[in-house]
Formats: sequence, C-alpha cells, structure tokens
Amino acid sequence: MKALLTGAQGQLGRALQRTAPAGVTVEALGRADLDLTDADAISARILASRPDVLINAAAYTEVDKAESEEALAHAINADAVAAMVAALEETGGKLVHVSTDFVFDGTSTRAYRPSDTRNPLSAYGRSKAAGEDVLRPTDLLIRTAWVYAAGGANFVRTMLRLMRERDDIGVVADQVGAPTWATGLAEVIWALVEQGASGTFHHCDAGETSWHGFATAIQEEALELGLLDRTTLIRAITTADYPTPAKRPAFSLLDCSETRDLLKDGYTDWRANLRRMLEEEKSLG
Repeated sequence: MKALLTGAQGQLGRALQRTAPAGVTVEALGRADLDLTDADAISARILASRPDVLINAAAYTEVDKAESEEALAHAINADAVAAMVAALEETGGKLVHVSTDFVFDGTSTRAYRPSDTRNPLSAYGRSKAAGEDVLRPTDLLIRTAWVYAAGGANFVRTMLRLMRERDDIGVVADQVGAPTWATGLAEVIWALVEQGASGTFHHCDAGETSWHGFATAIQEEALELGLLDRTTLIRAITTADYPTPAKRPAFSLLDCSETRDLLKDGYTDWRANLRRMLEEEKSLG
C-alpha cells in the first residue's frame, strides 16, 4: 500500500510515520513540501504520487488566532480537503481525514456519537466542520480531542514548563474531555485503514477528566519520573476566569464504541498513556 501523508512534522504526523504497518510505503509531506492553500499544488502532488490512501494529518490548529484568520483556517481545513477529494476522484484512493471535538458545541449530557449533530462554537470548529462536509462516503473521517505527544507543542509540555517556572498556576476545571496520546491515535488510524473502514469514527483514550485534572495528573506522574523536582500549586479556575478569543466546548467526550467494536481492540486509560508519553519525554532528555 502506498500512503501519502500531510502534516509530517506535526505530533500526529510523526506518530503515523513511526507506527506505519509493514508493507506500507509512506511519502510524508511537511509545510515546506506542500502549500495547503494552493489547490493546484495539492492536485499536482496527488496526481504525481497516485497514493492508495492519503492521510491528512495537517491542519490549521491555532484555535484563538483563527477568530481573526478564519479565511486562512477555512482554506487549510476545508478548501484543501476539497482539493484532495477532487484529485483523488481522478487517481482513485481513499482520503483519511482527521477532525476534532470542536465541531460540537459541548452541551451534550453524554459522549458525542459519530452521527450526532454538529454545532461548532468557533472559527476553528467551523473550518473543521466544513472540511468534513466535502468528504465522500468512501472516505474515512476520524475525530479526536486533546492530542499530545512527547517532543510536540501541547498541553502536557506547556504544563511541565510552567510547573518548572512558577510556584502556582491556574487551570480550567469546568471543561471536560479525554486526553489522547498521538501514538495510540496513529495506531488506530492505521488499523482502520487496514480494515478498509469508511465513514466517521471517534478515538480518544478511555476515561475522562478536566484540564485541571489533567494538569494534576501530569504533575504527579512527572514527579515520580523525576521530570519535576518540586510541587507547584495547581488552582482550579473557571472558563470565565480565563477568557479566550475562541469559545471552547465545555464537554468534549467522544463516544468511541463503534471504533472499539470494529477493531476489537483494548481501550487504554488516558492516565496510562500519559505515563508512557512522559517516559518518552524523559528519554528525550
């Protein structure tokens, strides 16, 4: 199988390259290799590569900045996807597209199912929903949330830095979700591809927490591993205490039961995967 991968330098893109199954040849493209605002360049690259599967792990992800750059976010998160679909119509092949919990409004009282109505609250969420809308029934859409990886730019590494620099930090406690280790997400994506899956699937790690609970777990695990040498006070604050340009869903849990049923795999708790990520982080020095 020949796979074309966008977002090669991102934390998911790197994980997808590390976990590619035997027999899969991956052509990985970063920002320098392909301008996702150039539909003609996207088409030309796909026509030249003619992949069996195109995994789109690239995205405009600056959630707050998207409020003032919605056109750019839409160009990368929606128009580029439309260009990919159009080119794949000529060459054949499946598009595997990664989306987000931000397409939902966070008002649900249960975990969001793949078929639930979307109602994005932010420019970023709207751009990602628009990208979902151009997919074909034969394509594969995978929604996830709160992704992190060793060596990446993410909440875990930001918390580690702040815990080393400050005596106390305030972290939002009224937004609930499930952290997702990029390596596990990459393995699920490849498993779905190998199953020939199409349609919409969800994947996050098992369990749930708040950003405050996540930060507390990060500190506890990091202290045990020697990544931190002192305790920082982690204050629980509300979303209202930490205003941001983009409105975020208060409830981001995704129902992953259809993914688990198809793959017949285990469902690793988010804290166990956090520990694995921090062990990797320690090994990076």
